[in-house]
Amino acid sequence: MTHKQLLARVCVDPEICAGRPYIRGTRIYVAIILDALSEGFAPEEIIDHYPCLDFDDIQAALTYASHLAQNNYGLAILSGNRNSPFQLR
Repeated sequence: MTHKQLLARVCVDPEICAGRPYIRGTRIYVAIILDALSEGFAPEEIIDHYPCLDFDDIQAALTYASHLAQNNYGLAILSGNRNSPFQLR
């Protein structure tokens, strides 16, 4: 899966999840996935706890975080369309 495809799995909508980035089709915050990984949980353990996620969703969360750190100084930019992926500058 390409970076673009992975990033398309992450959404930011001010009316869903209080504007926090989440995995498309779920209400699971990207931060929850990243926190679990930072605590040492394996992707399989996260998926066991959140069965609606798959490995690509875990990769999407990591790709999102990496892109923000590299390109936006940690700031997500909302697109003009609801339910669409965030936009990078």
